[in-house]
Amino acid sequence: METTVTKTGTEDKIWGGGNEPLKVSYGKMMMWFFIVSDALTFSGFLAAYGFSRFKFIDSWPIADQVFNHFPFLHGVDAPMYYVALMTFILIFSSVTMVLAVDAGHHMKQKKVIFYMFLTIIGGAIFVGSQAWEWKNFIKGEYGAVETKGGQILQFVDAEGHRVALKDVAILDTHKERSQHEEKNGIWYDKEATLPTYTIAELTNGFAKNTDLLIRTQELVPNLEDLKASGNAKKIAYAARLEKQLVNPEAKGEKAIYKREFSLNRLKNDTVGIVEGANLVHNEYGTPLFANFFFFITGFHGFHVLSGVIINIIIFINVILGTYERRKNYEMVEKVGLYWHFVDLVWVFVFTFFYLV
Repeated sequence: METTVTKTGTEDKIWGGGNEPLKVSYGKMMMWFFIVSDALTFSGFLAAYGFSRFKFIDSWPIADQVFNHFPFLHGVDAPMYYVALMTFILIFSSVTMVLAVDAGHHMKQKKVIFYMFLTIIGGAIFVGSQAWEWKNFIKGEYGAVETKGGQILQFVDAEGHRVALKDVAILDTHKERSQHEEKNGIWYDKEATLPTYTIAELTNGFAKNTDLLIRTQELVPNLEDLKASGNAKKIAYAARLEKQLVNPEAKGEKAIYKREFSLNRLKNDTVGIVEGANLVHNEYGTPLFANFFFFITGFHGFHVLSGVIINIIIFINVILGTYERRKNYEMVEKVGLYWHFVDLVWVFVFTFFYLV
């Protein structure tokens, strides 16, 4: 029923949408409501990530040094290559989804089947690639040591390239290692697994290999600004860094300590070995980075996986001719809206985590 209002003898319509407001079906309107609400959720997550990164900017991991793996190219430094490939595949799947929707508008069943199949394959490859990225991030490749203050120290060669723990440690074959249990110490403290190496083995190996240095998770500050600040503490800090660092002029890069200071810090300031990343420890830097990475990329990955499953259901219906009998492929269009949304969200996630 239409509602009208009479004004000075004329009738003006104030609602004429009927059961299709804005000439959009109920199902499509509800999909838009979902997309808007989900977009706000992702916006909150990414805003929280941005604030946290800004707060810990001097110790935040550098993406090029974290995501530098490529399948079947072990040991090859390929920063961001695989992530870029993943992004291309997901964006391409969005193109095939557009073509599927367009084919549906023209009632071309075979083309809808073909393009939806490509979309599903692209989504499945992306989810698998993201699982592979998680595996590498969790497992780690090089390993690091953790200080009493919770900072991460990484081993590098004279050219600044990461060196794995296995290439540093000299194993002590005469000393038997045992796992820490509740009965051996504090009642609530139990060691889950033995680390691959001990601090002593890494210290001995580091001392005998004169080409090794230690790189911290902290970035080198602008020493000239510190000196010109007029603050006695800042000036003293700048002088100390100039004496200790190999790269005091490399503003914005990870700080690398000279041999003497590296060995001293390794002997006196380290408390444990870190291999890979989890919610508590992260060999690449602050654990907060890993927390956000797992949560946000995992949340997005769940959306992509859900989209693949929904696409498969709609794909089967297309094959069975469900929408041919209805003379309408709107279901393909609705799932296409969702798919474009998860693709667009990934562009922002990719920018925040990998590019900025």
